[in-house]
Amino acid sequence: METTRRAEPRGTAEVPGERPAPDDFLRADFPWYGLDDAFVGPRRLLRVGTAADGSVEHGSLVHGDRPSVLPEPGCEDRSFAVVVTLLARPVRTSPDGTGLLEATSVSAAAWLAGSGLLSCTWPGRMERALRQDWLEQQTALAWDLADHLDGGGWASLTLPVDGSTREFRYRESEYGWVLAGTTEHGVHLGAYGRGMSAYGLGFSVVDDVAARYA
Repeated sequence: METTRRAEPRGTAEVPGERPAPDDFLRADFPWYGLDDAFVGPRRLLRVGTAADGSVEHGSLVHGDRPSVLPEPGCEDRSFAVVVTLLARPVRTSPDGTGLLEATSVSAAAWLAGSGLLSCTWPGRMERALRQDWLEQQTALAWDLADHLDGGGWASLTLPVDGSTREFRYRESEYGWVLAGTTEHGVHLGAYGRGMSAYGLGFSVVDDVAARYA
């Protein structure tokens, strides 16, 4: 798969509860994407991920309720959609000049979205002590699924991006949904959510991420 592996970029899995500063997002040299103006609910910053040289390589914006690990009391009916923006980069030299880093890809965006959904998921009947084993198994499965976007685990979904229709790869599970695609502005898009249908979503460039997202 043409993508950076789990250690590259660093911090790939989304961690609900972290509160990045707007400056973390403003350091990025690529445009951020969120839901378009048809969405009128709350918007929040979630997280940025950096490459080995410290440059911002991806990040996530929350729409709706803040994602929370289930089944915390009062969180069962949370409705949210998280949009992941990943800088599209070709194969490049590593920061220390000793090797090459693989290209980022739509598959990488799919894995970021899948791992993000897993980070706010907890099967209700599972003992707490078993969750880490479950999470590792599911994370490996999410990686395999992301590596085969043309496989049977995915369907096609056409959604508007900056006013034009784009095709995404889409899949649902009992824990929520994940989708991934690309844009004409040098970034790949991933998204995940629960309690909010993916079929009515649209995406657009965020003109001022610090002003629009708390």
